[in-house]
Amino acid sequence: MAKAKIKNNVRKLRFENGEMTQQELADRTKCTRQTIVALEQEKYVPSLALAFSIARAFNVSLDDVFEYHE
Repeated sequence: MAKAKIKNNVRKLRFENGEMTQQELADRTKCTRQTIVALEQEKYVPSLALAFSIARAFNVSLDDVFEYHE
């Protein structure tokens, strides 16, 4: 059985939002910069709460930030 993969558009959205830094996004979402780095490298899948917080930080829907692939 193949492992499901969650892709994200965090890096793209940061640059579309005034070239927001990883630290600025971390501050807005109350997580660490290292968490944002791991997310962008797709080495970390966020909690549902963090995923919603990231979407809110960009004022977009959850589907605009994260994509689920089986």
